[in-house]
Amino acid sequence: MPFVDVLSVKEHPKDVLLRIMPEECDLLCTHPMFGPESGKDGWADLTFMYDMVRIRDQSLCSSFLHIFSSEGCKMLEMTCEEHDRLAAQSQFLTHTIGRILSEMEVEPTPIDTKGFQKLVQVKESSVKDSFDLFSGLFIHNRFARQQMKNLEVALEKTKEKLQERSKELQDPIISKF
Repeated sequence: MPFVDVLSVKEHPKDVLLRIMPEECDLLCTHPMFGPESGKDGWADLTFMYDMVRIRDQSLCSSFLHIFSSEGCKMLEMTCEEHDRLAAQSQFLTHTIGRILSEMEVEPTPIDTKGFQKLVQVKESSVKDSFDLFSGLFIHNRFARQQMKNLEVALEKTKEKLQERSKELQDPIISKF
């Protein structure tokens, strides 16, 4: 009997499924790297990650994967650990930035640059997903905590650089008053 997981994190569910599923069950861990919104116009060129964790029926597994490859998905085989490491850098970081922008109540303005428009899009697409999804990316992906720390360190370094530059550029004549 085959079992396919399609969750956004891979190591945690793989470990749970290996523990609870009978040995005779095949286990294929997958993650379509797109959701209903980004895949609504088709799956061509969208990434489909998979890890054949425990496969005895190669034919059935291949048939399932063929559904996605025949629709034009970029098929990417990798371990669940590698997926989670990369997903923390991309998916989790994107959702985190989007949630931060939402907390800041960032909205379009009449003078938006293209870069700012992209930030608004990140915010809007991130908050369309449930907070349960976002929190699951943090709670069940062991690499997400380090990304959160990296973000905090980067923010502090950026603030320090701005403060140093501000001190360097202060006009000595004005600062006397």
